[in-house]
Amino acid sequence: QVQLVESGGGLVEPGGSLTLSCAHSGFALDFYVIGWFRQAPGKEREMVSRLASSDGSIYYLDSVKGRFTISRDNAKDTVYLQMNSLKPEDTAVYYCNAHQVVPPIDYWGQGTQVTVSS
Repeated sequence: QVQLVESGGGLVEPGGSLTLSCAHSGFALDFYVIGWFRQAPGKEREMVSRLASSDGSIYYLDSVKGRFTISRDNAKDTVYLQMNSLKPEDTAVYYCNAHQVVPPIDYWGQGTQVTVSS
């Protein structure tokens, strides 16, 4: 059974940092694309960053490039999203996602709230 459990959200002032963690189990990461999405109130869910184990490719949303970094710790079965220089517009619920390419199936964590405010 695939499980994704996020942690690390919270309230931070503009310019601050947070690190989100996604502990994953029940699947072989090498066959998935794993990443982070976010959804702000009244907006559609958007992909923030993703990591494809098959070829090591990494994607970042333009607005977070240079500020966010995705990484993985295979020993801990955990994927991280380091978020620096946070802005109020980064406020959203952040979701961990594991995408199985063939056949296409998406798994989601429960989400963690990130609020950037002074």
